[in-house]
Amino acid sequence: MNPTTNAEIAARNGDLRIALLLGIANWFLFLDHIPHNAVGMLTLRNFGFSGATDLFVFVGGYAATLIYAGMARERGFLVAATRIFKRVWQLYAAYIVLFVFYVELISYAASRTAAPEIISEFNITGFIDHPIRTLIYGLFLQAKPLNLDVLQLVIALMASLPIIIVGLLWLPNLTLAASAALYVAAHTLDWNLAAYPDGRWYFNPFCWQFLFVMGGWFGLISKRYARVIRAMQAVPALRAAALLYLLFALTIVASGNIPILAELIPVSFADVFLPDDKESVEPYRILHFLALAFLFTLLVPRGWIHLRSVILQPIIKCGEEWLAVFCSGVFLSFAAHFILITGPNALAMQVLVSVAGIAAMTGVAYYVSWSKHQDYKSAVGAPS
Repeated sequence: MNPTTNAEIAARNGDLRIALLLGIANWFLFLDHIPHNAVGMLTLRNFGFSGATDLFVFVGGYAATLIYAGMARERGFLVAATRIFKRVWQLYAAYIVLFVFYVELISYAASRTAAPEIISEFNITGFIDHPIRTLIYGLFLQAKPLNLDVLQLVIALMASLPIIIVGLLWLPNLTLAASAALYVAAHTLDWNLAAYPDGRWYFNPFCWQFLFVMGGWFGLISKRYARVIRAMQAVPALRAAALLYLLFALTIVASGNIPILAELIPVSFADVFLPDDKESVEPYRILHFLALAFLFTLLVPRGWIHLRSVILQPIIKCGEEWLAVFCSGVFLSFAAHFILITGPNALAMQVLVSVAGIAAMTGVAYYVSWSKHQDYKSAVGAPS
């Protein structure tokens, strides 16, 4: 391993772009989880093939690999592995609590109001018919209530992180190639995990791991190839190609909602990309995300002065406390959806519930951050 790797890891842990992107992903996931919401048209998935989940997984892999690879280098792989599994347990515990309360909340709301259709809409019919069996399958991450699938995916990916870190630290290019091979094999052989009561995981972990590993790979070795990356970003043809692909993706996605535009695109051609298959994260989706990342790093360098502006601080704080924000966002998206289907579903109401939900998520992030700070002061002996 390159002897400067440890210093590079330490330097990159202070990159505010990581928290910024995780915060954006959390806000977009919240908006995407509210059906028939006009504000949701502003999220990433409406402008191309990739979406908030792609951003969440890639940046999550980038950040987690930097943190635990640095720990492995300083304190050994055993310590790093135990800290990873401690984090996996925290994620799993959050998922179980979220799963139980979320399902109970939906069941209660459906039974007390005139909106019983949300039982099937949120995939909890099995819990009503066979609660104990569904709960057991939920403990094994096989139940699939709507909007919890991203957290399921993150748990599976984090559980594989010790192996990923060993590979990326010692044989980074071979590890990335092995990840790509698993991705191709999962596509070719149709590998996925089973879900209860039927079907499969909404996000196939054998495919999505490629984006996660790619994030870790970029996090650890991009410094080594910094000159090459900067040289590539300086090539006008590459920037133009990335921009043209983004415009192409925007045209294809927009054609699904704009009839006039759809008439200009051959049906056989549009069928290749629409509807977008999130289960197996198709290659054109990964290419779209990489084009976005290529232009983002060009426009927003690591030391971008606006990263410390007051306007971006709420988003960054939501990225720093992403787990609490994600969990609160799941409940808030259901509450917003419930308000819209049981009350006036006007544009003003859609904007109101969206803004209120984001404000509440931001409040949760600031409270959790403040609470952690109080615990830290107590631990070091300062007055709490």
